[in-house]
Amino acid sequence: MPADPDILLEDGAVFVMNKPGGLLTQGPPGIDSLELRTKHFLKVRDEKPGKVYLGVPHRLDRPVSGAITVVKNVRAAQRISKQLQERTVTKTYWAVVEGQPDQRQGRLEHWMRKIPDQAKSELVDATHPDAKNAVLDFRVLAATDELTLLEIELQTGRTHQIRLQCSAMNWPIVGDSLYGAVRSFGLDALDERQRWIALHARRLAFEHPISKTLVDQTAPLSNHWRAFEKFRAILFG
Repeated sequence: MPADPDILLEDGAVFVMNKPGGLLTQGPPGIDSLELRTKHFLKVRDEKPGKVYLGVPHRLDRPVSGAITVVKNVRAAQRISKQLQERTVTKTYWAVVEGQPDQRQGRLEHWMRKIPDQAKSELVDATHPDAKNAVLDFRVLAATDELTLLEIELQTGRTHQIRLQCSAMNWPIVGDSLYGAVRSFGLDALDERQRWIALHARRLAFEHPISKTLVDQTAPLSNHWRAFEKFRAILFG
């Protein structure tokens, strides 16, 4: 039986969930995912017969934790998808990276693409036919000699964008061996696909698709993050 989802907010057709790392947002039938857990939760709680509809307007990578919205009807899904396309949704992340930026805050802008048939992205020249512009803003919240705690606000939403852009600057996200990290993070899972990386969708804000009110949710960190002792006052203060 799937575990219940961690619900931060339920407001009419809208949920905001706190997704754990190591869990797929969506997966094939029968494979554990946030979508599967939420559908099962709704079917049991609301005593729904037959199939349960769930819209998933955006995703978080499997090893990434944090705030994500899912919705209970098509109209809500379409309206939030439109906000995402128009870039009116605020998505703020916390990341612990190896190394240190040269400046306390700034903007990263690259051209990138999803590598066909691989769960990975890469930087490309702007003239590449598959090139997509990737933009994020960052600021340093705290740093040690070896690690830096960053707050990141996405301006675009590309596959593995934060992971690739940080790696390109020689600041790989802790635990993200796919993009060059040396340090591990979280529990040592037997299945590498279930491991976490130190990237957390901290805040999600958007217009409620039905009531038009502001939805603004902050996702608490898991206890995995207590391993960063030098940053605890900020992370859990």
